[in-house]
Amino acid sequence: MVTLKDVKENLLVKTFIQKGNEHLGQMGYTDHGFIHVSLVANRSREIMIKLGYDERTAELAGIAGYMHDLGNVVNRNGHSQSGALIAMEILRRMGMDPAEVAVIGAAIGNHDEGNGHPVNEVAAALILADKSHVHRNRVRNTDVSTFDIHDRVNYAVKESNLIVREKEKVITMQLTIDTSICPVMEYFEIFLSRMLMCRRAADFLGCQFELIINGAKLL
Repeated sequence: MVTLKDVKENLLVKTFIQKGNEHLGQMGYTDHGFIHVSLVANRSREIMIKLGYDERTAELAGIAGYMHDLGNVVNRNGHSQSGALIAMEILRRMGMDPAEVAVIGAAIGNHDEGNGHPVNEVAAALILADKSHVHRNRVRNTDVSTFDIHDRVNYAVKESNLIVREKEKVITMQLTIDTSICPVMEYFEIFLSRMLMCRRAADFLGCQFELIINGAKLL
């Protein structure tokens, strides 16, 4: 069976992640490189494990998390769909079972808030893992005076955690935000659609979704 370790060692995957992140950097986007995809892979896998899914499903979630941004090598627009097609072809060449390829392709193709849906448990885990990674270390712009709203929101987040309370069936996104850099309302201005998508993903997994910012429960 194809494993997350196999995927991480694949030259195409390595190159597409690196080059896609370079392309986004030229357009002023936050970091989408190896740190991001590794964190998303780990969180996706952890969600599945904590909610009692089998080890293979958790492994598929990790693979989807690691490959979810491959489409950035083509274009940011439609990157979830192009990334799904790229990932499916790479996994097919690696000899993955077609049913597993379909699960991962669907998850990657549905992780973007513009048109994505939690169509399976791996997709739901990927959505929660990806949308919960907001942090100041993703900001590439070193000139604070030229920050746009995305830079401000990410830079304002000093701590970001995704907590799965499996017994209570609650998934909590917990943020600590420096409100002198970005008011909480500004966070909602650009991330409300992401939070609503997280709520749908948690619901698919039979859980409630909570958003807690600076100790206050907002969702």
